[in-house]
Order: sequence, then structure tokens, then C-alpha cells
Amino acid sequence: MTTVALKPATMAQALTRALRDAMAADPAVHVMGEDVGTLGGVFRVTDGLAKEFGEDRCTDTPLAEAGILGTAVGMAMYGLRPVVEMQFDAFAYPAFEQLISHVARMRNRTRGAMPLPITIRVPYGGGIGGVEHHSDSSEAYYMATPGLHVVTPATVADAYGLLRAAIASDDPVVFLEPKRLYWSKDSWNPDEPGTVEPIGRAVVRRSGRSATLITYGPSLPVCLEAAEAARAEGWDLEVVDLRSLVPFDDETVCASVRRTGRAVVVHESGGYGGPGGEIAARITERCFHHLEAPVLRVAGFDIPYPPPMLERHHLPGVDRILDAVGRLQWEAGS
Repeated sequence: MTTVALKPATMAQALTRALRDAMAADPAVHVMGEDVGTLGGVFRVTDGLAKEFGEDRCTDTPLAEAGILGTAVGMAMYGLRPVVEMQFDAFAYPAFEQLISHVARMRNRTRGAMPLPITIRVPYGGGIGGVEHHSDSSEAYYMATPGLHVVTPATVADAYGLLRAAIASDDPVVFLEPKRLYWSKDSWNPDEPGTVEPIGRAVVRRSGRSATLITYGPSLPVCLEAAEAARAEGWDLEVVDLRSLVPFDDETVCASVRRTGRAVVVHESGGYGGPGGEIAARITERCFHHLEAPVLRVAGFDIPYPPPMLERHHLPGVDRILDAVGRLQWEAGS
């Protein structure tokens, strides 16, 4: 029996490998964006791709996000599979008109005759000490736009598998990459990177009985840390990693909440109008008779992203999560 040698790898390395493998497997896959070629991207995720595949397939673009995405629309209409990189979350906003008016609607507009297989990579979230326009959590905008798939990995293996699945999809995918996890490491074999993960499936990262923490992307490590800390209080927390925000995996999430009877949704995005409100509503509609307490949310504050020295107060942390779990126990009278 052969033993597979696992090596420490970062999420950024797994994303690079996913792009390289997709480009090698399909000549229709083209990578484009600001500084993705010569520089290899701000976070070096596209490092080496221009040298290996040529500048025609890994292309530096002007600083014009609307133009980048509009060009990708035309490329996809002619049979290519463009992978667009937006340098930072808030830099993607000028491309919203193209995203909403064309990318998300083209399949419906043409009655299914013209899908747009575009993957839009967006580094998002805080935790890196970034200034304004460099740490936004903009997932709610994409979730509220019918016609888009919205995916975000939280592990090295999922970074590879989900990006490969996104590029292979005939529907447009907004692929949100948690910046603070780019340099997170896990044991992973780049020679056998694993299966391509299906879009739309959540996974239970930690089993528990007291309550369910529902999260995704950059908040997963925080929730796992909170679950370990909760043991001191006698709480056994289950942690669900959504991985896909659209399509949403009601089956996995609701099965967990029905087991535990309590749920807390955790994300960096603001609370009002944020993803947690929709998730809480879906849980309440489907699990009402199983709930022993209201579904709670732990989120970023409803303010523009703060200066770097204040972000540790703004982002959900272990103490805020445990405080919410404590409120669940009190609401249930236990």
C-alpha cells in the first residue's frame, strides 16, 4: 500500500495550483486582471502562470474593473472561460453594472442558449491590517443578485477543489477568497490535490450537541477556536462551514440545527442586511419546532470598515461568539 506524502501548503499555493491545472486541462481558460501577469497578482496567486502559459492566457489589464469584466463577458460569449481577478473586494464595485446587467442575466435573457462561464476571483474580508477599500466583506451584494453562484473556501483543500469546480461551471461564479487565510497552512499533497468539490454543499467541520455555529470563509478558524474554548463552559459546539452561499445547502445546515436545537451565524459582513439575516430566516422557516432559542448572529458592526488599529474590535472574535452561545443557553433556560 502506497502512503501519500502530505506537505504543508498555503491556501494561496492551492489556488495557484488550481488555476494552473485548469489552464493546462482546458485551453479555453484565460486568467486576466490587474498585475496578474508579470507581478503574479498582489497576493502572488497567479505567480508563474504568464511564464508557463504566455501573456495571451494570463493577461495584465488596465486599471478598469468595468472594462475587465465587460471584456470577460465578450470572451465567454465566444466560447472562452475567463477567470477574472479583482485585486481587492472594494475595488470590484466599478464592475457591478456589468455583473448585474449582463453576467448574472445572460443565461436567462437568452433562454439558456448563452451561459457565461466566468469565474470572478475576489479577495475579501479583514484581518490583514488593510486600510479602507481593502477589507470589505461584500458577499451580501452578490448573494442578492439572482443568476450568480457565490463560493468561499476556508481550507487549503477546498481552495483547490472549489476553484476547479467554479472554473468548470457553466454559470458565473463569484469566488470569494479570504485574504487573512491566504497564508494559512494545512497538510496537502499538490501531486494528488484531491477531488473537485461540488458547489452548493456545506460540511460539518466539528460535531457537537449544545449548539451549531454556522459560518464560512475567514470566520471558520475563529469558530473552531471558540468551539474549543466553549468546552471550559461545558458546551459542545458543532461548526458548519457553508463553503457555498449560493446555492445554499439547507439540508446540511438544517440537519445540524435540528440535532442541537440552537444556532449562531457568524460572519465578518455587517449584521443589518447581511448574510446572517437570510440564513437565520431560512433556519427559522425550516426548523422552527426544533429551536429551543432564537437564531442569533455575530457579525461585523454596521459601519464602514474601520482603521487597522480598530479592526480587532470590529471583527467577530471568540468572546463575542461565546457570549452569543451563553445567551442561547439562557434563552433556553438551561
